[in-house]
Amino acid sequence: MAAKRFAVLDVARGLAVIAMVIYHFSWDLYWFGFVDWPVAEGAGWKTFAGMIAGSFLLLAGVSLDLAHHEALRWRSFWRRFFLIAAAAAGVTLVTYFTFGSSFVRFGILHCIAAASLVALPFIGRPFWVALIAAVFLLTLPLWADSPAFDGQIWLWTGLGTPDFGSVDYVPLAPWAGVTLAGLALSGAFRQRETWDRLGRLSLSGRLGRTTQLMGRHSLAIYLVHQPVLYGLVWLVASLGPELDRAGDAFISNCASACQDTLGTSEICTAACTCTLDHLKADGTWTLLVTDPADQSLRTRMNDQYLLCLADPEQRPPVNR
Repeated sequence: MAAKRFAVLDVARGLAVIAMVIYHFSWDLYWFGFVDWPVAEGAGWKTFAGMIAGSFLLLAGVSLDLAHHEALRWRSFWRRFFLIAAAAAGVTLVTYFTFGSSFVRFGILHCIAAASLVALPFIGRPFWVALIAAVFLLTLPLWADSPAFDGQIWLWTGLGTPDFGSVDYVPLAPWAGVTLAGLALSGAFRQRETWDRLGRLSLSGRLGRTTQLMGRHSLAIYLVHQPVLYGLVWLVASLGPELDRAGDAFISNCASACQDTLGTSEICTAACTCTLDHLKADGTWTLLVTDPADQSLRTRMNDQYLLCLADPEQRPPVNR
């Protein structure tokens, strides 16, 4: 017998999908230089990404409990597992050709598939058993981290230091603990008959129906949305005016270094912008981008920076 669908669960998954699309679209805009938001390294953005990943993993645990708490429906379980595993393999393959060495080795789909296997022994058990296992996995990196797990072979564990950068990395520890927490949460809800009350919520308004539809097709949206968004932003970047990512990076790094000395954001940004304008005007910038290690060019850049620091409002001469 098929497991009952809960509108509130589909809505929750749909909201996670919306948040995921917002994050990935922001990342694409940052990658192509349309915005200077610190999507890749900002603490707030990292927290946002972690909350999105955690939402999907928590809901995966809830779904496992709702679908299998009475008895494991093996055919349904393995069908879902191999579908997610195949999708994860596809993500690895596509990102290998798109991002090179930063391809996804063990991302959110890999973790959901593996966490489903980890959760198997706890399905149908009292909720507190899964809760104890969740705490164990969530805290595992705090006390079991070891150089023995460094490198590629054990990267999936989350207990070592990876020797790579990846656009998506969600290891089993601590993240599988979130799936077990979802399993425990759903079990506690069943024990307290919370699901009976939540099951009465239809959320049948237009917004509710749309969000539920997205939640029911979250895997398909996950696989399709990023190639579409990335392709659209790439197309705009290709057809539109060329963006000076190197120049933006120079101003950002220059202003950051300047503030360490002067501590004045406005003056530093103005001085660095002035420096870049002068370097572009006399052709030095093009030479620097081509050969950033050239000491004479760097000396010229530093001299111009000192001049601009003294007078940030000066303008480069106009070539006639």
